[in-house]
Amino acid sequence: MSEPLRIALIGAGVMGRQHYQHLKNLSDARLCAVADPGPQAAAFAAECGVAYFADHRRMLDEARPQAVVIANPNTLHVSTALDCIAVGVPVLLEKPVGVHLDEVRELVAASAGAGVPVLVGHHRRHNPLIARARELVQDGSLGRLTTVTALWQLQKPDSYFDIPWRREPGAGMLLTNLIHDLDLLRHLCGEVSEVQAITSNGVRGFANEDSAVVLLRFANGALGTLTGSDAVAAPWSWELDSGENPVYPRQPDQPCYLLAGTRGALSIPQLRRWHYAEPGAGWHQPLLHSQECFTPGEALFRQLQHFVRVARGEEAPLVSAADAGNTLALIEAIHRAAASGRGCAPDLISIE
Repeated sequence: MSEPLRIALIGAGVMGRQHYQHLKNLSDARLCAVADPGPQAAAFAAECGVAYFADHRRMLDEARPQAVVIANPNTLHVSTALDCIAVGVPVLLEKPVGVHLDEVRELVAASAGAGVPVLVGHHRRHNPLIARARELVQDGSLGRLTTVTALWQLQKPDSYFDIPWRREPGAGMLLTNLIHDLDLLRHLCGEVSEVQAITSNGVRGFANEDSAVVLLRFANGALGTLTGSDAVAAPWSWELDSGENPVYPRQPDQPCYLLAGTRGALSIPQLRRWHYAEPGAGWHQPLLHSQECFTPGEALFRQLQHFVRVARGEEAPLVSAADAGNTLALIEAIHRAAASGRGCAPDLISIE
């Protein structure tokens, strides 16, 4: 057996600590250092029993990790990843991949030029539930995908906004929350060719949106909607419905995605498939349903397992920087559409 991969953590906030909790249970990797300038980071590194660095560049030079998990603030994602690539260290980069498409294009070029892989942390793609749903779409079980309905409706407590940056532009639910749902829609249903959107900050009046409705035209011809609000007492969201994160009380019977095609339909996260017994049947015949099965697995843990294989050159990243960049391109197109009142096409990055 090979020695455990030495992984450093850049960013000791909420997500960084979640990664560490899973890394502790991974036999083929271990934490070797923590880098974060924050006041609590040194104590966290001491708890982990690893070296602490205020500056990640010094950590890269002195600790010499074999791979790095980056979970620092969004605006630092690309610059930090570029520092790692420059010294040949593979990266697991938390989402969003960046905050502007131009910097993401720079990251994509640097990764390709140096031959250093970047895996972006859209961790829900690693959930076996999502893998099974994607199989059903791709194997034709639903026929030609025709309509897609996505819901993200819940209520954030007032205390969530006590942190000032959460009330400012760029911290709204589109970039913070709906980016997850849009990434899953791309993963399940294919690339999006056009969006139209309306957003509102009418409930709280902050500098970012608290409600949004997005129309999606997929490249395969399917049409979709994504309706979101973080200011409503409602149960329809991946967080509340999937049970993926135990900090959210689960609403197990509520769907957040409904995929409908010419042969069948699928509700997610229930993985309940609807269909007719015979081709050509319609609304006068009974609509049958079956429960699709899968083996549950913790998405963040599975993502780390995958990252170890990526860092060792055994697999290509499930979510590359270019792929994640196209989810960011979709967010940017939605902002343009909401501001202009016109349909907009995402400025997609080529995925090799």
